[in-house]
Amino acid sequence: MLQILVMLAALSMPLVAWASQRGLFGPDNGTVSDRFPTLLVADGYAFSIWGVIFLLDFVFALWMLRGHRQVPDREGHRESHRCHWLVVIGFALTASWMIVFSQQWFWLALAVIWLALICLLWALMLLAHAAPRGASAWFAVLPLGLHAGWLSLAAFLNTAQVIVAEQLLPTADQLPWTLVLWALAALLVLVANARLHRPDAGLPALGYAAAVLWGLIGVYVKQSHAAMEGAGASAGIAAALVVVLAGQTLWLRIRNRRSGGSGSGRTPAMSYRRP
Repeated sequence: MLQILVMLAALSMPLVAWASQRGLFGPDNGTVSDRFPTLLVADGYAFSIWGVIFLLDFVFALWMLRGHRQVPDREGHRESHRCHWLVVIGFALTASWMIVFSQQWFWLALAVIWLALICLLWALMLLAHAAPRGASAWFAVLPLGLHAGWLSLAAFLNTAQVIVAEQLLPTADQLPWTLVLWALAALLVLVANARLHRPDAGLPALGYAAAVLWGLIGVYVKQSHAAMEGAGASAGIAAALVVVLAGQTLWLRIRNRRSGGSGSGRTPAMSYRRP
């Protein structure tokens, strides 16, 4: 039953995106976003990553439906069950966000995107703790890593747009409060990236960092050509974070390789197998 819910939630995202692009819920997300320019918005091409995310999330759900499940023992069953519910909720919230944002229910959209990020990042952390190997890592960790990584930036972009839409802070000079959002985003991303790159983590753990880097480059491209006051500074921060995150990821990979990938010696709480 839970595998079916994962599949339905995974299918809901591209279907809602398709309907949203055709204006069934109101103006599409891009149109609404353009009405409230910020110093955190990425260039339009960067949002094409959603196509990759939706595809890989569907592959993950299909893989689950075909009989793969986190099972193993009584100790890991609770974590396995929790992980799958977090994925279902995270996928459903992602789909819901596209609807409420088109309706310009900004406060609700803000709550939805942050809850989606929390759910998927939590599920990803559980998987990283389980340290799945082989196909389990590629079909589970990689899709959720890309999804959570992109949401890690999108949540701050949405926060900035709510600030502008509701005129909570100065909109003519956005740089002061944008710097605060940049600092919080950097803290979240760097801490999450470090937690995900455990010594026993496989290559798919790079999915989180890859999505964030893609988004940061998109912000740099957009802001480096924007006319808004402070856009150049925001572009510089995005570029600096690209260097810092890439450097951190490289260092974590080298450290893990030197440690021999021995990990902490703990037995994984979850594993994947056919029933």
